[in-house]
Amino acid sequence: MADDPQQRAATLLPKVAVLRQQLRSQVIGQDGLIDDLLVALLAGGHVLLEGLPGLGKTLLVRELARGLGLDFARIQFTPDLMPSDVTGTQVLDEEGSTRRFRFQSGPIFAGLVLADEINRATPKTQSAMLEAMQERSVTVAGVTHILPRPFHVVATQNPVELEGTFPLPEAQLDRFLFRLDVKTPSAAAMVQILASTTAGESVAAMTRLDAMDLLALQHLVRDVLCGGHLLKFVAELVLATHPDRADSTDRTRRFVRYGASVRAGQAIVLGAKARALLAGRPAVVRADLDACLLPALGHRVLLSFEADAERVRVDDLLADWRTAAERRSS
Repeated sequence: MADDPQQRAATLLPKVAVLRQQLRSQVIGQDGLIDDLLVALLAGGHVLLEGLPGLGKTLLVRELARGLGLDFARIQFTPDLMPSDVTGTQVLDEEGSTRRFRFQSGPIFAGLVLADEINRATPKTQSAMLEAMQERSVTVAGVTHILPRPFHVVATQNPVELEGTFPLPEAQLDRFLFRLDVKTPSAAAMVQILASTTAGESVAAMTRLDAMDLLALQHLVRDVLCGGHLLKFVAELVLATHPDRADSTDRTRRFVRYGASVRAGQAIVLGAKARALLAGRPAVVRADLDACLLPALGHRVLLSFEADAERVRVDDLLADWRTAAERRSS
C-alpha cells in the first residue's frame, strides 16, 4: 500500500462505502446505527448497544466482522459465567510422563467480540471483560497475553429487563467510546424485514477489508485535522455538564449529579474525525461534532433521581450545554 495518506484514503474509503451499503441491505431500518457503529470502530473504540431483543444487533455485529475481515466471537453473559470463561485458563497437558500447563485462550481473543447482555454477568466477570477492553491484554497465572489487533468489543444491554442484572458502574461505562440506542424500525422497514427474512436464505456479507485495512483507517482518522475553535467548543461543552460550576444552568444543577469526564471529549473528537474521514473531508466541521455528542455523553453524564422522576434524559439537556459552550468558546 502506498505511504501517502491521501492515496491510502482513496483506496480504502470506497471499500468502506460498499460495506456500509451491504450492511444497510442486510440490517434494514438501522442506517443511523450502522453509520455510528462504523464511526466508533474507525475511531478505535468499543460500543455499548442498548435495545430490545430481536432488532438485529447480533446480525449486524456478525456481518460487520465478516465485512471487515475480523474474527468474530459471541459471548452470552449469564450470572454463572466465570472470568476464565471469557479470558481463558490454564489447562494441564499430559504427554507420557511429562505434564505441563498450557494457556487455553477464551472467546475474547477475537477481532470483534459481541458481549451479549453484559449486565447479566456478575461484577467479577464484568471487571475481567472490561479490564481486557482497556488494557487490550489478558494476564493469567502471571503471564500476559496480548489480544489481537485490531480488537473491539460491542456489548449489548436490554433496557427493559432489570431483574437479575448487574448494572455497569459509571467508571466501567466510561470505557465505551459510544452508547448507541437500537430503535424499533418503521412500518415500511418492518415490511421489508418480514419479506426478506421469511423468504429464501439471505446472502452473507462479503469481506471488503481486512485487519490491516482497518488499522490503516484508524491511523488515518488520527491524521484528520480539528481546529482549535472546535476543540475549545468540545472542552466547554464537557465542562457545561458539571453541576458544581458557578455558571452551570439551573437545569444542570437540578438534574445532573456528575458531569462527563475528559474521556467524553476525546470520544467526541475522535468520532468527529472518523465522520469527517468517511465523508472524504481532511478536517472536522461542526456537524461532525454535533453528531457525536449524544453517543459520547449519554452514558457518561450521571443524572439525579429527580431527573428519573421527571423523565429527563441527557438529550433533553444537550441544547443547554451546546448553547453554553458556544457562548464561552466564541
